[in-house]
Amino acid sequence: MVKISVLQHDPSTHLPMRPGDPTPTSRNLNPLMHPFARARERTRALNAAKIERIFAKPFVASLEGHSDAVEVLVRKPKSLSTVASASWNGDIIIHDLQQRTEVLTLRGAHKGKASGLCFGGENGDRFLSCGVDKTVKLWNTPTGLEQDTGDATPLNVFPSKNAFNSIDHHRTDPIFATASNIVQVWDESKTAPISNLTFPTSTETITSVRFNLSEASVLASVGSDRTFTLYDIRTGKAERRVIMQMRSNSLAWSPTFPTTVLLASEDHNLYTFDVRNLAWPTQIYKAHVAAVMSCDWSPTGTEFVSGGWDRTVRIWKEGVGKQPEVYHTKRMHRVFSTAFTADARFVLSGSDDGNVRVWKAKASDKLGVIDARERAAMEYRDTLKERWKMDSQVGKVARGRYLPKPIHKANQLKRTMLESRRVKEERRRKHTRAGENKPKAEKKTVVVREQT
Repeated sequence: MVKISVLQHDPSTHLPMRPGDPTPTSRNLNPLMHPFARARERTRALNAAKIERIFAKPFVASLEGHSDAVEVLVRKPKSLSTVASASWNGDIIIHDLQQRTEVLTLRGAHKGKASGLCFGGENGDRFLSCGVDKTVKLWNTPTGLEQDTGDATPLNVFPSKNAFNSIDHHRTDPIFATASNIVQVWDESKTAPISNLTFPTSTETITSVRFNLSEASVLASVGSDRTFTLYDIRTGKAERRVIMQMRSNSLAWSPTFPTTVLLASEDHNLYTFDVRNLAWPTQIYKAHVAAVMSCDWSPTGTEFVSGGWDRTVRIWKEGVGKQPEVYHTKRMHRVFSTAFTADARFVLSGSDDGNVRVWKAKASDKLGVIDARERAAMEYRDTLKERWKMDSQVGKVARGRYLPKPIHKANQLKRTMLESRRVKEERRRKHTRAGENKPKAEKKTVVVREQT
């Protein structure tokens, strides 16, 4: 009689739990049985990077309605889908992103360019607009999704002697600030400004003004004479002011770090400053090949978007000064305004071709229902790319971006000019008395001087 030993296996570990489920797979995790595990993981990481670039289709939609350049984009607070835009011909449109429709259309709300737009109140139940016609107008925000194209009448009109360039509303109080050749603070219930905040020696035209998102009594502005100024509406005067090498076109306060402010500069760069130390910027962001016209933070504070004269939209990671995500189309002209949506999933851009474009914040994101298995696979691929990002081939695929020929040529020319300047300065230090002084870091050359 022969005794036979039989291995018994639990069928539940080898059969699907329910009809339609995938069949469970058994794997031996013993490293001695898999001598090429690292090589296989690298191949998976390379494939994950390629898959990301294959499915990188960032463009979502174009919101039409404007017949001139889109100057301003602003999102409604506590709303995921409501965005307002204003154009050079004075039109104002409130869009519903979810339905891709116009909720409110105000044709000729201003005579000439509508240069500023902001929502007021904690829930954005009203909004203000300003323009070169020397008026600020207060409007009601529509609550329904039905389109209203009638001749809406503003709730109030605030006249001035100067053309307005920018406007921003206080976070909670019924007051707002405007920028013209001076910075003024207004009360919604009064037709005259309640205070002027301009620096005593200021002679510039203020191009942008913004309230701090945390300390709402602090106000910042940038001007045409290369200045960046901080104000306090409680004291009614300018507190600090720095003069930079080149002028800034836009500014944005960080939503998570109240002391951090972002500046979009005419010298093709963006700068983040800590307002506690304005001697030099904390980070320089370089990639644009023309003037940067606008910037806006993600609600998470980890990313921000910028738009420039070079016809591109770029998405940056906070603290990483190079290699941003870059978006462009053949028909998109110079970008004047950019904004993040409230859920940080989409980016908006307004250009001088009259279109408001909607982009994905992450180019390869899937727009639709994602089941648990697919999400786990996506997270696994992201982990692989992060682990192998220093590999030469994986990094090359992950960083690779197609750029239009004019932008590529401008980038080459800019690199040549900067290298020539570096060589010139190095030779000057080597063969003249200037070489006795150590060269300054680029961060310390951005700010010319500070005025107090």
